[in-house]
Parts: sequence; C-alpha cells; structure tokens
Amino acid sequence: MADYSSSSSSSSSSSSKLVYFVIFPLILLSALVIILNQKPSTSYNSFPYFHYPAPAAATAASRASGAGPAAPAKHDHLPGTKNGPNSDKSPSNYNLDNLDMVEASLAKARETMHEARLNNETSFDPDYVPEGSIYRNANAFHRSYLEMEKLFKIYVYEDGDPPLFHYSKSKGILGIEGILIHQIEISKFRTRDPAKAHVYFIPLSAQSIATYAYVIHNRAWSPLQNIARDYVKLISTKYPHWNRTLGRDHFILGCHDWTPTISDGVPLLFKNSIRVLCNANTSEGFKPSIDVSMPEIYLPEGTMDGLIGGPPPSDRSVLVFYAGGVHGPIRQMLMDQWKDNKDPKVQIHEYLPKNMSYYDMFRRSKYCICPSGWEVASPRMVEALYMGCVPVLLKESYAKPFDDVLDWSTFAVDVRVDEIRDLKKILMGISAEKYVEMQREGIRVRRHFEVNFPPKRYDVFHMVLHSIWLRRINVKLHDAHET
Repeated sequence: MADYSSSSSSSSSSSSKLVYFVIFPLILLSALVIILNQKPSTSYNSFPYFHYPAPAAATAASRASGAGPAAPAKHDHLPGTKNGPNSDKSPSNYNLDNLDMVEASLAKARETMHEARLNNETSFDPDYVPEGSIYRNANAFHRSYLEMEKLFKIYVYEDGDPPLFHYSKSKGILGIEGILIHQIEISKFRTRDPAKAHVYFIPLSAQSIATYAYVIHNRAWSPLQNIARDYVKLISTKYPHWNRTLGRDHFILGCHDWTPTISDGVPLLFKNSIRVLCNANTSEGFKPSIDVSMPEIYLPEGTMDGLIGGPPPSDRSVLVFYAGGVHGPIRQMLMDQWKDNKDPKVQIHEYLPKNMSYYDMFRRSKYCICPSGWEVASPRMVEALYMGCVPVLLKESYAKPFDDVLDWSTFAVDVRVDEIRDLKKILMGISAEKYVEMQREGIRVRRHFEVNFPPKRYDVFHMVLHSIWLRRINVKLHDAHET
C-alpha cells in the first residue's frame, strides 16, 4: 500500500510539472502568436450591395484594387496621430464615439437597402420611380436614393479662402467642378455639426490651383501638391475626423485633369479618400469601388438652355458624327482612318466645315463619337445624351459615371481602339430596332446628367452625391486608434 501511495504521489508531481513547465507555456505562446498576428481595427467591413464593374481595358492590378480598399497605411508622423504633435490628447477628448453613432444610422439604411434588393420591393415616390433596363437594379437604386435623401449629411471644412478653396469657375469646359462645389456648400445635405456627418468635404479646387497657383513653365508638381498637403495637415491637426479613419470618410471633387496628380501628393488622400473625378482613368490610379466618376459637362451659356432635345430617329440622316482637335493617340487613330472618307453618312472632322453647326450635327446624327483626348473625360458624352444622339465611347481604362447604378450598354456603344477601322461596320450592324431602343433609353437616362439651378431630384448633382453615399455606406468604418 505504501509503495502504491508513493508511486501515485510521484506520478501526480510529474503531471503537475508537465502542466506547469510545458503545457502552460505552450498555451501562453499560442495566445501571444494570435495577438501579434491580429490586425488592428483600422480598416472596414464591406457591404457590396451595388455593382462596381471593371472597365473593359482594366488591368489585373486595377481589378484587384477595385475589390476594395487596402488596409490603412502606417503614417508615423501624420500630425494629430498618436505619433504626431497631438499624441498627448486621448481619443475621449475628441468624442470619437460619434463615429459609432453615425455607423449605427447607416446600419439601418444598409438593412433597408438590402431588403429592397432581395425582395425586389418598389418604393413610393411622387416625383419619379426608377424603372426599366437603364438601371442595373432599379428598386435597389431607388431605395438607396431615398435613404440618401433622408439621412446623408456632409460636413464642409470652412478653413481656407477663395480662390483656391470654396470656389472654382462655373463656366467653361470644366465648369461642372465649380457648379458642384457651390451646390454642395449651400445644399440641404450640408451639416454644420461634424458629429452628424457621414462624409467630410475638402473644398480645394484643382482648377483654381491650376489657374491661380501654377507658375508657367514650372514643370514641378510639388508646389501644387503642397497646397493639398498643407490643407490636410491643417485639418488633421485641428480636427479629429481625418485621423480617426485616415481619410476614408473624406472626399475631394475636381474636373481638372491635374486633380489625380495633385491628390497623389497626399498618399492617404490618394489611397483612402473618395476622389470625385472627371478624369476617371483606372490606369492612373482611379479605384471604382472607392472613387467616383463625375461626368464632364460643358454649358456654353452657364445653363442647359438650348442644349436639351433633338429630332426623332427617323429624322436623323447621318450615321455617325465627330468633330474635334487631334488631342492624344486615340483621336489621331480616328483621324488617320476616317478623316478623308467620302461617305456622307460618316461625318468625322478635325475642323468643322464652315457650313456646319456643331450642335446641329449632333441632332442630325444617329451616333456621336466620344473619344478620349489627352485624358479620358470629354463633354461630348453628355452633349450626345442631351441632344438624343447615341454616344459611341472610344476610350481606354475609363470608369463611366454612375456605372454602379446605370447599365450603359442600354444607351451607349463601346468601341475598342483596335476596332476603329471597323467603326462603320459595327454601327451598321446594330439593327434599326436596337438603335431606336437605345436612343429612347438615352432620352430617359438624360435626367441623371442634367444640371439644374437649384438642383432637382435625380439630376447630376444628386447622382454624384448618391455615388459618394454608396461608397460611404458600402463600408463600415472603425476608429483607427482603437485596438
């Protein structure tokens, strides 16, 4: 019996040593590995309720980037972060739980939109009910739009003075930039309480920077980029909103070709923030799931007067029309192939003949070519829709405006650059019935590209805001300083 007790005691002691010196340290080591490999909650959860189609010529890299934003980059010396000048200020001093309150309101909207999409529910609207093939999902868009009207709030930073901030010219080929900046600042969506905002508008104007800050013959980008960099440094030091999400709920808006490059001077602005751009070129860093494509709209007299409307399909005798300068390789290829053709139904000109009216030709033509110039954006696309001419998009790496909501294949024709020589054959191959249908759908979709003073529901102002709303509601943000 004594021998048995001694054996049992020895066995128990050995087991205790095994647990204490082997198993317990292994458990601690495993827990440590898990903790070290755990990612901080600085990113977001995605709710992809809407379609973000990849452009036809998108590269593998751009498609990969379109799958969603990458995790926030470390920015060790950003003013106002834990390693910056304001590192002694705790998040509680900033009332950062406001972000959770904003997210709670968006969660309800997400659920409502999700149900409308799944159940194909139609919502009541006294003004307009989206329907038909021009929409990828008419009911989902309508419910999302109504939720935007009910909830969406934009905070506009008041820092900065015109003309570089809070102002941009509203006339000319880039006038839509100034029009929308002004309309955002006076709209019902603006809130003076940053705690209630879903997004924060950085009111710099690339057009104004190019006009008033650019020094002729100075080819350096840094002086222009420094304007954006200094502004972000200011707001990130003065306010908590940029730092808590690393700019993910901030946006800029610009139609000038330089806007992407100017934004590139602020890495987090380029990578994380919503950039509303006319120059929506995926080969130059435009990310369809984060950024917003804005249509370039030229209003010669500052309004749509005289631009809307055209004859029916039966009164359009010209098959296809284009007139414009040779800016960039795509237009050069178009001219090389078609400039000197003798077919009266194919009217392609570098310089419009004196006996022709530019807008009259839009109204006489079935199809109107909208090629890229030095950049992908062009006002011809909207001019064609205004006047009832079916747009022919001759572009590469272009993210079309409102493409997550609108099905462009129902009212426009995409022609690849390598198909330019077959342009007439492609257009002649479209049946008369299909052309009439596309022309009719173009007239229907036109309301989403119209510029109104003041804005009207579903017009271009509201569609741009809805695109921003989608990109905000499509993610759930967390405070970058919470672990």
